[in-house]
Amino acid sequence: MENIKHSHVEVKGLKLHVAEIGTGEKTVLFLHGFPEIWYTWRYQLIAVANAGYRAIAYDSRGYGLSDHPAEPEKATSLDLVHEVKDLLDSLGISKVFLIGKDSGAIVANLVPVVYPETVASLITLGIPFMNPGPSAIQNDLLPKGFYITRWQEPGRAEADFGRFDVKSVIRNIYILFSKSEVPVANDDQEIMDLFNPSTPLPPWFSEEDLTVYASLYEKSGFRFALQVPYRSLTVESGLIDPKVNVPALLIMGEEDYCFKFPGMEDYIRSGVVKIFVPNLETIYIPEGSHFVHEQFPEKVNKLIIEFLDKQTI
Repeated sequence: MENIKHSHVEVKGLKLHVAEIGTGEKTVLFLHGFPEIWYTWRYQLIAVANAGYRAIAYDSRGYGLSDHPAEPEKATSLDLVHEVKDLLDSLGISKVFLIGKDSGAIVANLVPVVYPETVASLITLGIPFMNPGPSAIQNDLLPKGFYITRWQEPGRAEADFGRFDVKSVIRNIYILFSKSEVPVANDDQEIMDLFNPSTPLPPWFSEEDLTVYASLYEKSGFRFALQVPYRSLTVESGLIDPKVNVPALLIMGEEDYCFKFPGMEDYIRSGVVKIFVPNLETIYIPEGSHFVHEQFPEKVNKLIIEFLDKQTI
């Protein structure tokens, strides 16, 4: 970890916090989701660098040590798509291998659609191709206490989270989202009420890890994270008939709660997702949770490096 270099890179007037290791000619760029941050890729950064690549992860705008945009409530995932291209331009990188997790996977899938010349290949974890819009997640087919529905309601998550310190919020979400069931609250509950204080952290997520996450979210808060992905997820992307035409790998933990989203398991397992990502290979990791890259880093690192080593740039 001490060999990871940190800097701030100015991108269209915003300073983005960038973590980097490795000096290879080929670059791998990692995109995080929520409640994650650049640090979520700590194992993958080192492994990919050791395999001969230049590995870069960064805090998206509004997250961690990166600047907030002027009007976060107007932001969408497309802003983060453009941010990837602008960051690469600022770093003088013309083409990358792109890896995204959770909402970072939504962004990662859209980058080769909008900027096909920028991406050599794509790896996503936890969420398959998804084009933002009203039907991206069919909230109406889940109980009204569904966590995304709750967090899409302005002010509700802020009030819920505000009852706890930042570290407790991250702890609660990590524990809840590590399970195989979709977090759903009763009418008289908020999402944070689903957490049982006696439940320990997952064995693969230490108190030290939690402290790092908390220190970064104490800097940024949750304002932008609630907007992107959650509150902007229903905003039409404007992308008509999107196609990801680069080689792609989707890594899913078999116990990922996202399989319980309406239609999601069939969408992935039946291969319907290949309508949008024709060159997609999907690999399932037994017992893997939504945080499979932190839970089983050696397995995921091996899959990533084997896939990258087969690609050209």
